[in-house]
Parts: sequence; structure tokens; C-alpha cells
Amino acid sequence: MDQVDKIKTPDFSHITSEDLNHIYEPSEDSFLLIDALEKDLGFIRKREPSMCLEVGTGSGIVITALGSVLGPLCRYMGTDINPRACSVTQETGRINGVSIETVCTDLVSEVIDRVKGTVDVLLFNPPYVVTPSEEVGQGDLEYTWAGGVKGREVLDRILPSVDLLLSQKGLFYLLVLKENDPEEIVSVMDSRGFSCECIMRRRTGPENLLVLRFCRKRNQ
Repeated sequence: MDQVDKIKTPDFSHITSEDLNHIYEPSEDSFLLIDALEKDLGFIRKREPSMCLEVGTGSGIVITALGSVLGPLCRYMGTDINPRACSVTQETGRINGVSIETVCTDLVSEVIDRVKGTVDVLLFNPPYVVTPSEEVGQGDLEYTWAGGVKGREVLDRILPSVDLLLSQKGLFYLLVLKENDPEEIVSVMDSRGFSCECIMRRRTGPENLLVLRFCRKRNQ
């Protein structure tokens, strides 16, 4: 059977209006990340991933979308600081035929020891909106978008963990806003031994979004 090379947007009709009072609604940035994974699917498959982790799953549509094409031989895990997001993510996976283990935690603090060095695909669509620092992490919805200074206060906290999380063949897909200073992010990751490629960019209203893919320089 030919491998599917298109990623279908997962069914998320189970998400209620009450859910959306607490979790991030699937939006243009979510769909951009799915589109970028679809574009890069051949590259991902060549790595023969067996473990995928999404940080900050929200509705769970991104890791579900990837799981729907990579199949059950791969293990899927998602983290979110919001317990409602974790339960919605599991349900999104279930109704789309993808089994996702969720862990309610701040970024990767409760899973890093368990998955250290095993993550083949790491996904992160962080809170990237430039806001005052005091708005970061102030409530369920603010957790999903408020990024603080340069929109980087949450994003920058995950970067030191990437080397620990990724397997030797691991890939890290990161969605960023132009205002997040992607060039500086690339420089930081370069100093940590990672090369970067911009997989996709898209302008949605006032936002200029990019999806960056990082991999170890010695294992490109």
C-alpha cells in the first residue's frame, strides 16, 4: 500500500464552546504547522521516527495530524500545563484513531527524564505574542498566547532542553512570529549544535509566521 503523503486536518468537532473558554482554539498557526509537517513528511519518514512529543498540545490537532499519517508504530506524547487541554488532546486523538499519552506539566519538566534522548519529532507552537511580562501564564487562555518580552519568555525556556530530549536523528519543529527574532533563535540553536531550515512561512492578518526545523549538525 502506498504511504499517504497528505495530512488530513483532524476532526475536532467534539471540542465545545466551553472547552474554548479554556483551551487554544485550532487557528491559522495550528494549520500552518500541520501544513509544514505535510511538506516535510518525506524527510520525517526517512528518519523512521518511533517517538513524537508535542509541547503545549492545546486541542491536540497537530500531534494527531502527524500521528494519523505516521501510524501506530510510533509513540505519541503531549504535554500541557492545562489539564483540560490534556483531556481534549486525548479525545482528539481517540476520535481520529491516534493514541496519545498526555502529561499535565509545565513544558517538559515532568517528562524529560522519561523521554531523554528518545524524541525523534519534537513539536512546539509556543505562546509567541509580544506582551508585558506580567501577562505570561496568567490564566488558561493567556497561557496559550502571551509570550512576554519579544514573545520569547516561554519559547526560550524550552531551547536548553532540546538537546536533552532529541534522539540523535531527532527533528525539532518550532513555530515562531517574525517579532520573536527568528535569526536570534537560529543563532542560539546553532551555538547548541543545531542547524536550521525554514520549512514554511505564511502571513495571516498582521502576523508573519514561520515554521523552523532544527536538526543536529552532525546528523543532517
